[in-house]
Amino acid sequence: MSENQPDLEQFLEAYPRYATTEILDQLRATDYARLDEAEHVYLDYTGGGIYAESQIRAHQKLLTENTFGNPHSSNPTSVKSTELVEHAREYVLKFFNADPEEYLCIFTPNASGALKLVGESYPFSGGHYLLTFDNHNSVNGIREFASARGAEVTYIPVALPDMRVVESQLDEYLSRAKEGQHNLFAYPAQSNYSSVKHPLDWIERAHAAGWDVLLDAAAYVPTSKLDLSAVQPDFVPISFYKIFGYPTGLGALIARKEALAKLQRPWFAGGTITVASVMGDKYYLADGSAAFEDGTLDYLNIPAIEIGLKHIESIGYDVIQERVGCLTGWLLDNLNMMTHSTGESLVRIYGPTDTKDRGGAVTFNCYNKAGVPIEHSAIEEAANQVNISLRTGCFCNPGAGEISLELSSMELAACFAQPEHESRLSLDDFRVCIDGKSTGAVRVSVGPFTNFNDVQAFLGFMRGMLK
Repeated sequence: MSENQPDLEQFLEAYPRYATTEILDQLRATDYARLDEAEHVYLDYTGGGIYAESQIRAHQKLLTENTFGNPHSSNPTSVKSTELVEHAREYVLKFFNADPEEYLCIFTPNASGALKLVGESYPFSGGHYLLTFDNHNSVNGIREFASARGAEVTYIPVALPDMRVVESQLDEYLSRAKEGQHNLFAYPAQSNYSSVKHPLDWIERAHAAGWDVLLDAAAYVPTSKLDLSAVQPDFVPISFYKIFGYPTGLGALIARKEALAKLQRPWFAGGTITVASVMGDKYYLADGSAAFEDGTLDYLNIPAIEIGLKHIESIGYDVIQERVGCLTGWLLDNLNMMTHSTGESLVRIYGPTDTKDRGGAVTFNCYNKAGVPIEHSAIEEAANQVNISLRTGCFCNPGAGEISLELSSMELAACFAQPEHESRLSLDDFRVCIDGKSTGAVRVSVGPFTNFNDVQAFLGFMRGMLK
């Protein structure tokens, strides 16, 4: 797609640091050429990263030149697999600057799998689970484990328009830790809904108040460096495909050993024990990461994690953040200026409208010239027709969605209380309950390999809706 030269000049004048990210354009022309060849505008980086062709070639070479076996043995092919798995494990800790004396890396199917490990094993009985409204459903879901064990569950609200926690309220919530019990505080380093970056200094504030801290880093680490020597959360779930696209189906729980020792697994499985007996009715969990890795690891794909991490390191987070920040700023600048002939704004953005303390996702709804909301699914359908990939819905973050769409607790309670919704509630049912309000939003998210042309193509698509 051709560049609009006057717009490009205006962009570079407003964001001169964009020129320092030229390495990403060079990589796009080689490792990601398929994007331009197919004239595809990919704006769903918060949903999933894009893999480089060189990653696939390196992994394929590894597989075709070696023979690997199930790691749970001491035969030659098993030993080779074990060596690569353990090297990848060490490299994950190195990538996040995590001291191996303090932290362990546990491989999981994804960030949700990592969160389930914590939820099902944390000793909630008599304690407190504290979390922000702004959280992924896999973090929200931990409340079911907490409630079942008699723990108190409390949500900290976020406030419009920026959808941040009111800092003056945070310490009051943190003061509610149950003395002598286990308390867990969970929040996202970066919202997958509004892209707000919540302060990392909350970690030590929470520790000082008697909380273990679960930092959901899944949306943060694709474009921001997480240095676990500078901040020390107790549990950090991540999904690798969100960082570098390939492989899918692999994540990790990076956990402090001291916090991990508190967890009480509700079962044992193949690979998690040293000895289990049927007649003796006993089992002994393995030490370290193995106690939490159920069954056979994905030993053929785990080596691809190290390949992907090295690819990101070769670029550098400074370059990635610069690219994402410049393009996000340009996107916000232009969306904010779009108005219909009636003076009505085309979009309402949920979250910060500048680039301070935020990532590269922009979430919004569209309105017609009379100020009536346009169904978000219609925006996605129209974008599909011009080969633009974006995402719509509430992005598995109902708390942020409810706040941004200004849904009241009374509306939601009435909806759930209807007899026909006792065991089932579809999106269509939900639309009827909150008639006149949006049931979701549109999210576009830029990433390392987004370029100016991608953003311009999307802005052109949006201008086509002006009346």
